[in-house]
Amino acid sequence: MVLRHIMNTLGSSPRATRNLSLDEACRAFGSILSGSESDILIATFLATLRWKGVTEEELAGFAMAARARADIPCRGVPNLLCVSGTLDGQVDFPPLDAAAGMIAAGAGQKVLLLSDKGTPPRRGLTAAHILSELGASMTWDPREAETWIETVGFAVLSVSGVLPALVPLRKVRGEMVLRSPLATIEKLLAPASATVLLGAQHGPVLGAAIEVVKRLNHPGGVVLQGEGGGVIPYVRRRTKGIELTEGFLARLTVEPSDFGLQCGQEPELPMYGPPEDGQGPEDNVSLVRAAGMETQSVLAGERGPSRNAALLGAGLMLKATHKALTLADGVSMATESLDSGAASAVLAKLREASST
Repeated sequence: MVLRHIMNTLGSSPRATRNLSLDEACRAFGSILSGSESDILIATFLATLRWKGVTEEELAGFAMAARARADIPCRGVPNLLCVSGTLDGQVDFPPLDAAAGMIAAGAGQKVLLLSDKGTPPRRGLTAAHILSELGASMTWDPREAETWIETVGFAVLSVSGVLPALVPLRKVRGEMVLRSPLATIEKLLAPASATVLLGAQHGPVLGAAIEVVKRLNHPGGVVLQGEGGGVIPYVRRRTKGIELTEGFLARLTVEPSDFGLQCGQEPELPMYGPPEDGQGPEDNVSLVRAAGMETQSVLAGERGPSRNAALLGAGLMLKATHKALTLADGVSMATESLDSGAASAVLAKLREASST
């Protein structure tokens, strides 16, 4: 009944609608997560927010409701970076956030990467698929993720394990087809003490997302409009973002030519026929294998667009936490981590940890 009451106050047309307060947004999403609302009403609510436009205050309220019910690990772990790319996965680009995370971890940065499998509407490829191909794995257990962060310096954690109440909403997401605020909220299930690196789609969501990061009192953060809405910068052109440092916001631009990493083409996945209805790239075994091989080639030192993109991503991770003072320093540290074998050693440790 909470959501129906709030829907009644929202208005039924663009001219008559109003925005929700922080408290209303928190109560609305809390009611959704409780399982007491119907799929139809949830879909109507999300669609209304889509055409109305979601405010920073509403996103913050939704995130607060989600965090109140989530089992978020690594609270208070110093100098932690929490990375959240596009959790419904990549379609046109190989997911390189796992490679970038291991490279950054090889340079001494603790990296917790939020991921998942089978997330609609795209059902794309994620870090979880990549690790499976590399003989390691994501964990669904927040406590296990804490252990891996301590022993390996890197972990990929399922969002479904952090907040199981998100799983029943996948049916609604899949049938709506349109992206909704859920895609942003699930990225914000990070410990408040961590610096965050979030991927964002092109459009006004960039500014809204970093303002929410600021409202949630993170010590720092970067929101980036990377490949496919993820956290990996482009290598053919500049990538736009916004950085939060010591309470101040600043525009961030990643120009690959500044670091000698510009390429004539972006990393790409092999071309396959369109997936069957209700499926996505993750359902194509050959495509998943090819994406895994691309990450393996990066860690093996193979030159090309994927290596360059992963180095830019890792450099950005190191800069976000001030492990590196500048992005140029971060790229240099990332290159040393990759070329020295430190990044591959992180993968070896993760394989050992995830096999026990």
